[in-house]
Amino acid sequence: MVQTAGLLLGLGLTLVAVVLHFARGTGWQAGDDISRDVLERRAASVPETDFPEPYNRGIGGGAPAGAIAPGESEGEIADSESDEAGFDPDAIEEVEYYEIEFTKEGETIEVANNETILEAGEDEDWDLPYSCRQGQCLSCAAHIDDGSAEEFVRHSNNDTLSEEEMDNGYCLTCVAYPTADFTIETGEQP
Repeated sequence: MVQTAGLLLGLGLTLVAVVLHFARGTGWQAGDDISRDVLERRAASVPETDFPEPYNRGIGGGAPAGAIAPGESEGEIADSESDEAGFDPDAIEEVEYYEIEFTKEGETIEVANNETILEAGEDEDWDLPYSCRQGQCLSCAAHIDDGSAEEFVRHSNNDTLSEEEMDNGYCLTCVAYPTADFTIETGEQP
């Protein structure tokens, strides 16, 4: 009986201590939310790139801080840009149409020489892959089965494909304008 009374007394005192603790509170308060400050500091440490949003400040995007010394951003790329600047599709005066066979979609459609391969496919309600729409990634890459891509399309911008890849028939559908009839397989990357 003594043990039961001692157990009940200990349990009662513990219950009183818990009730007093919660009634009075601990006085602890959460600190300020610093997540916005951390993200802004992270964004400030990543150098600007030419990639369109959302890639230009994505985690891991751009080069590490200090990778390109100030004033050296022009380098060799600036010299070659004038040679490979592409062409201006808005300057096309005479619109011509070409038969383009889309292998995966199982259809052949007419595509104007002032319309990209991607736009033509989207006009048909096909779900073709793409991301940047500026020729700066490989998301929209496709393979022309008939030969070198340069024989069948002109790119308004091409920051991604090498001459060898284009010779092997690869093109970027988001910036590729047809110049002849051909067969293309979308979603194919070099």
